[in-house]
Amino acid sequence: MPNFPAPVESRLPAVGTTIFTVMSALAQQCGAINLSQGYPDFNAEDELFDRVAHWMRAGANQYAPMAGVAALRQAIAAKIEALYGVRYDVDREITVTAGATQALFTAIAALVRPGDEVVVFEPVYDSYVPAIMLQGGVVRRARLRAPDYHPDWAEVAGLIGPRTRMIIINTPHNPTATIWRGEDMDALARLTAGSGIVVLADEVYEHIVFDGVRHESVARRPALAERALVVSSFGKTYHVTGWKVGYVAGPRELMDEFRKVHQFNVFTVNTPVQYALADYMSDPSRHLGLADFYQAKRDRFRAALAGARFELLPSCGTYFQLARYQAIRDLPDREFVDWLTRDVGVAAIPVSAFFEDGRDERVIRFCFAKAEATLDEACARLRAL
Repeated sequence: MPNFPAPVESRLPAVGTTIFTVMSALAQQCGAINLSQGYPDFNAEDELFDRVAHWMRAGANQYAPMAGVAALRQAIAAKIEALYGVRYDVDREITVTAGATQALFTAIAALVRPGDEVVVFEPVYDSYVPAIMLQGGVVRRARLRAPDYHPDWAEVAGLIGPRTRMIIINTPHNPTATIWRGEDMDALARLTAGSGIVVLADEVYEHIVFDGVRHESVARRPALAERALVVSSFGKTYHVTGWKVGYVAGPRELMDEFRKVHQFNVFTVNTPVQYALADYMSDPSRHLGLADFYQAKRDRFRAALAGARFELLPSCGTYFQLARYQAIRDLPDREFVDWLTRDVGVAAIPVSAFFEDGRDERVIRFCFAKAEATLDEACARLRAL
């Protein structure tokens, strides 16, 4: 037998396979309707695919510039200015990324040093904490409490100290489907004023805010924008999550550091897709209409479950819906979603997976970014419980 060296000591010993992968695999194994992982089961418009094919045939198949093709960065800058009233420099302050997860990881890798403290809001999306740990950072957790999952700013203030390097925010919020209001951004601006704290803003669901409420981007407030990297996702906006294309915008001092890492862990992103997205963005209705598109799905899903025994929590943004299930079965949420997938044929996500200590509030997350027929069949099964 060959004499292999001893296994390398893991830098993430407590990290296993993500709950999204686990539940999607279980759904496939059981033939269940997958309302767990957050992606659509429908296609984008054919025009977007046609533009990709056009640019492939036109020869745009080699490396793009490291920061992204100029046409796409210009389209991003124009969109941000139209929505939020701030103009980012196309050459120095916008970078196209291989999806939002890469943008978030790269920002943390570029700006967090060993011993630096990073504040996150829990329940927290699962990619943040491992990225912090890999840089030797220290995680500080502010808890968002059911049922409204609103930040407790006094608690946040108590977590900020001389070693605080970064605060990561996510609005609209995954998994809770809540949104931050103007007063939340004001509170964040007050807490970070005069400090060296960087705000990393995960705004991938920026265009999916319901009931006529506007998205409160950090880009709207100069006091936050000057210290923030703002991350968004074309996958979420144009129903192409598998393309893994996103972007980050921020002041050049932060972007310079971001690009130092970006050039070595990705360098550049799929060229013909970038040109196609630039063309597609020329019609703003494609992102401006997204809120109404998903609000109709939210309303359909909630109406179909109005007579069911789930307690539906408010869904103010994203394409997720939280639900309490205690009237159906008194099980821990991981056991409940396992039973729901195997015996009922609908897969969901246990919200305890987003808490470090596995805090179980008997709440699960459904994804309604699905075709109407998929939602109707899922709801029929859920109503029967």
